[in-house]
Amino acid sequence: MYVAGADTLIGAATITALRRDGYDVLDGAGEMDLREPSSVRAFLQRHRPEHVIVAAGKANGITGNQRYPADLIYDNLLIATHLIHEAFASGARRLMYLASSCSYPRLAPQPMRPESLLTGALEPTSQSYAVAKLAGIQMCAAYRRQHGVEFFGAIPADAFGPGDDFSPQDSHVVAGLMRRMHEAKLAGARTVDIWGSGTQRREFIYVDDLASACVFAMQRYRGDGPLNLGGGRDTSIAELAHAIKDVVGFAGDLRFDTSKPDGMPLKALDAAELSALGWNPSVTFHDGLDRTYRWFLSHRAAAAGARA
Repeated sequence: MYVAGADTLIGAATITALRRDGYDVLDGAGEMDLREPSSVRAFLQRHRPEHVIVAAGKANGITGNQRYPADLIYDNLLIATHLIHEAFASGARRLMYLASSCSYPRLAPQPMRPESLLTGALEPTSQSYAVAKLAGIQMCAAYRRQHGVEFFGAIPADAFGPGDDFSPQDSHVVAGLMRRMHEAKLAGARTVDIWGSGTQRREFIYVDDLASACVFAMQRYRGDGPLNLGGGRDTSIAELAHAIKDVVGFAGDLRFDTSKPDGMPLKALDAAELSALGWNPSVTFHDGLDRTYRWFLSHRAAAAGARA
């Protein structure tokens, strides 16, 4: 088994879950550059893994999506192109490509189902990243159709947990709010400002649950994909912020800045297909936030810098 993306939140958790289940896992760390086709080709031809999970690629929150659209589309297109093709060329039998819930149209019917992909306009704040992830999904479908390989896309809910990126520039909403409220608590600040109205809703999944879902899907799923990886409940950003405030112990007020963009109004996944196969999350939302904050406290020197 080869997992691309050992340095990402989801990739690292998936490697841990696979090794715990007794799998011999390659992570390729230090052996190749995923953005160089010759490097990817040499690694995969040498090891010839039968199963591949692609959890690699740059990812940012809404701020990074707006600042670095070229970096995001370039990086993710290169990784999808090289890994999917070279995995096929080296004889991989199964491949799961992890995309993103922002691949769905901005106003897709909720909860979102795979048949809604490519049926409407994307959320402008994440369009470049979403287009690259859609390309990866379509590559899997194309290689499956032309070559008969079991390649499929999977679309996870918004992951969070220990090992997340807490940096001011690149963090997603859970890690970003957690860090800011922690710093506000230490500084005795009276308020924390939050982008948007707070009414936008997201489905979150604790990263260990998502890793479990990835392993389960590789073992049990036999459909064409894409497959939604979720199963929790959607939560408004205001509800999330108040839950993080409680976990962190910040005593001040939360102030929502409606001059900043909300992003998609609602992102919730229909994970009925995954649930019907027998998988459901095991970590509650509040418990996941608590575990994440405890990890942040014990690793905050590293978490305060670049990607953890």
